[in-house]
Amino acid sequence: MTGRRVMTGGCHCGQVRFECTSDLAMVTACNCSICTKKGLHFTFLPPNSFQLRAGAESLKSYLFNTRTINHQLCGECGVDVFARGSRGDGSEVIALNVACIDGIDLAQLTMTPVDGRNR
Repeated sequence: MTGRRVMTGGCHCGQVRFECTSDLAMVTACNCSICTKKGLHFTFLPPNSFQLRAGAESLKSYLFNTRTINHQLCGECGVDVFARGSRGDGSEVIALNVACIDGIDLAQLTMTPVDGRNR
């Protein structure tokens, strides 16, 4: 995928919907416990590149380990749509589950290995 473009997506049942702008230049293939068990692949966005369009009232929060990344799941279908957190420098970031982007073909993306298991 080349260049930044506007994309839409959401959870499985459709209650949670978002719009984002990204070039998907970096998509993680992380081996931490949650990414491995859920099959998550994230791209990281500044908050102004992500807009939650529907379903804020349906979101459930999940915190684990250091309790600094706030995973946002649809309370109806259970899909992990995105997470809110902060980078090492303190700036806010959205970790978007790219599998939730409408029409995405994960096989067409370049995955960047991340060793989250040993952090």
